[in-house]
Amino acid sequence: MMQWEQLLSLRRQGDINKRLRIEQDETRLGFEVDYDRIIFSSAFRSLQDKTQVIPLSQTSFVHTRLTHSLEVSVVGRSLGRAVGKALLERHPQLKETHGYQFNDFGAIVAAAALAHDIGNPPFGHSGEKAIGDYFSNGKGKRFKATLSDKEYQDLIDFEGNANGFKILSESKNGVTGGLRLSYATLGAFMKYPKQSLPKKPTAHIADKKYGIFQCDVASFEEVAAELGLLKYENQRYARHPLTFLVEAADDICYTIIDFEDGINLGLIDEEFALEYLIKLVKDTINKEKYNGLTKSSDRLAYLRSLAISTLINEAVSVFLKNEDAILSGKFSEALLDKSKYEAQINDIIKISVEKVYQSTEVVEKEIAGYQILSTLLDGYTTAFENMFNGKARHYDKLLLKSFDGNLADSTSVYSYLMECCNYVSRLTDGNALQLFQKIKGNL
Repeated sequence: MMQWEQLLSLRRQGDINKRLRIEQDETRLGFEVDYDRIIFSSAFRSLQDKTQVIPLSQTSFVHTRLTHSLEVSVVGRSLGRAVGKALLERHPQLKETHGYQFNDFGAIVAAAALAHDIGNPPFGHSGEKAIGDYFSNGKGKRFKATLSDKEYQDLIDFEGNANGFKILSESKNGVTGGLRLSYATLGAFMKYPKQSLPKKPTAHIADKKYGIFQCDVASFEEVAAELGLLKYENQRYARHPLTFLVEAADDICYTIIDFEDGINLGLIDEEFALEYLIKLVKDTINKEKYNGLTKSSDRLAYLRSLAISTLINEAVSVFLKNEDAILSGKFSEALLDKSKYEAQINDIIKISVEKVYQSTEVVEKEIAGYQILSTLLDGYTTAFENMFNGKARHYDKLLLKSFDGNLADSTSVYSYLMECCNYVSRLTDGNALQLFQKIKGNL
């Protein structure tokens, strides 16, 4: 069974001495430093021009990855604090002996939640699929013979979660350990603590996707060892318990807020939508207050707030009820999958899928995203390939001058392909479109 004393480690990459919670400066705790480092990073800032649902949308109604991440972080902080308060009562030694406070739990979850989308490429989830498709069905297929099975799987199944860990932890340009976050925050960030193969070895939620590229295995194993994460066959690990809260914060926000975006865009009928939200909050709604709201936008805001609060309380309840199973790695579902509101949540998600995610605007922009990303990948992988083989053309050299990545570290085919993917994934929607137009000769 995992131990909270280890799971709450303040250690950072490169540390020689142990960091003790009881010695922390209360005015700026280590876990709060994590939050600050993420929010000031260029990778986080770029999320302001990355789409959450509606790609390249010009409307102000729609959430970007940045506003979504901030909201998930706020919800995550509430989840962490509520759980932390209860855990300190259950395990008084955490406070009495080690000095942990309930706010520490909130700070870890808030920081991990803030970073949860930091590795996602432009153009929403279709960006991941576009990168994978380039290597599985496009011109990138030519590299298969030179890569190991796991290396190739990293590319054809390109995963934003794994890319996020790479961004947060990779030593780059002389900076050791990326953002040098605490291992507790890095552990809570890791939703899928496994490599790309074997694919979905079990039905456990932690095996649904993967979270570690081959180039980052050693650094993750160091984090896992420090935190005392349980290790299974095929180099898979149990989740850090607080990851379940990060996941719940994301699930709560996208369920309710994507739905709200759909209503604001006119993709979901308002009266119809309000009925579904009322079903979710029927136990806590103040009908007198609700009926006193004359504007439908105010009614929607009230129901959204109440729905988020309801689901926060539910997620906390499910976590605390299942703490032992979570600590022993046996809790195999997302917290909200065990929720008494599961049916209402699924109804809302189903409508969002039909009306928002599959709307004409989303589909059309995703198609454009495929074209843009495959063109960029083709240009950069070809330039690297020619340089690596000593056959660089003048055009290749020109293209690589604009490349903001680790040219010197590209010592193998896998390393330069990962550099290309990482570079393209860091681009905003607007940057990617501009680069695409330049490569196409549209100045």
